[in-house]
Amino acid sequence: MLCRDIVAVLERQSPVEYAMSWDNVGLLVGRHDKEVKKILIAVDATCEVCDKAINEGYDMIITHHPMIFGKLSRVNDDSVVGRKILGLAEASICCYAMHTNFDTKGGMAKEAARMLGMKNREVLEESHDGEGIGQTGILDRGMSVYDLAQRVKDVFGLEQVMLFGDRDRFVEKIAVCPGSGKSVIECAAGKGVQCLITGDIGHHEGIDAIEMGLTVIDATHYGIEKIFMNYIKNYLEDFCPDTVLDVFDTGIPFEVV
Repeated sequence: MLCRDIVAVLERQSPVEYAMSWDNVGLLVGRHDKEVKKILIAVDATCEVCDKAINEGYDMIITHHPMIFGKLSRVNDDSVVGRKILGLAEASICCYAMHTNFDTKGGMAKEAARMLGMKNREVLEESHDGEGIGQTGILDRGMSVYDLAQRVKDVFGLEQVMLFGDRDRFVEKIAVCPGSGKSVIECAAGKGVQCLITGDIGHHEGIDAIEMGLTVIDATHYGIEKIFMNYIKNYLEDFCPDTVLDVFDTGIPFEVV
């Protein structure tokens, strides 16, 4: 398949118009007419991911987070991003990102909510045409925040999570917002959510959430969003049967010591 054909398949799932205005999604590096036989799927286009693609003969990288985010005034080997772009371009490797369009119209929060066993699911914060960031829902059975934290760890394969609030609180209505959920705390509290599962919650956001009557389980930014990789792999298998599809789980880039 050509790169443009794979892009069309991806954008059938997550049209670019569903991305936030500040985002940078789509084909960031490469030619639309590149023949693609081997795809590497990752959350981030790290140096490790780019090196693997170059050294192992991949034709295309698909990531959740955009490799190019801020303004670029030049592309050379003085910067990390510049070196990655040059390396991929020289190896004729395409790099495609599907970020907030996958968060909204795509499957990120919906898949996370399904995995957690949430029922009566609704969009947490609508952004475009009834779609949006995060999902609210009711647990299949009420439980303590502590027990819910154990479920989160089991479901997403995590060794630890961080709790803000009373671990013994009994909760039934919850919300999940993969990635960074700082901006949806007030929205979740306003919708009567008892516990928000998300990432990137700092000291001040945690205090604010508690004072709004919300407990928070911080599963880290990568901890939930890594479901992107297998989701996209499974989705593409139906459309690209002759294409090699591999995922590269780089892991959470820090540890508790």
